[in-house]
Amino acid sequence: MPDALDLVVRGIVMGVVGSALMDVWSAALRRSGITTLDYRLLGRWIGHFPKGKFVHESIASSTPVPAERPLGWFAHYAIGVTFAFLLLAIWGRPWLESPSIVPAIAVGVGTIVAPWFIMQPAMGAGIAGAKTPNPAVTRVRNLGTHLVYGLGLYLAAILIAVVAR
Repeated sequence: MPDALDLVVRGIVMGVVGSALMDVWSAALRRSGITTLDYRLLGRWIGHFPKGKFVHESIASSTPVPAERPLGWFAHYAIGVTFAFLLLAIWGRPWLESPSIVPAIAVGVGTIVAPWFIMQPAMGAGIAGAKTPNPAVTRVRNLGTHLVYGLGLYLAAILIAVVAR
C-alpha cells in the first residue's frame, strides 16, 4: 500500500477507535446518571449552519433540523478522525512505528479546545461550560472524556503496529 494511503487508513482507524472508546465512556457515565453530550444536539448545531445560524442561546431550545441525530454522529466521528490526522501530522510515521502514550494523550486532551472555545459557547453553554449548572464538573467531565479519546488513539496505534508487523 502506498505510504500516503497507509497513513490515511491508519488515521481513520485511530480516529474511529478513539471516538468509539469515547462513546463507550460516555455510555458508562450516562448509566451512572451523569449527563453527556447528546450528538443529536451537535447535529442540530451543524444543521443550522446552511441557514447562517452559528450561535444559539440554547441549542436544546433551538428548532430541530432533519436528520440531526445521524448528522451529529457522523460529525462526531469525522471530528475524531480529523484529530487523529493531527496527531499523525505532528508526530508522523516514527510515532506510528513505535507508538507512545504521551503524544496521543496530548492530542486527546488538546482537543478540548474545540468544545470549550467553539462548540460550547456557540451552543449556549458559555466558554468551557461557564453557563452550565456546575461549570467545574462540566470541565472535569469534558477533560476525562477527551483523555479517554487520547487513550483510544494510543490503543488503536498499538493494535495497528502489532498487526502491521
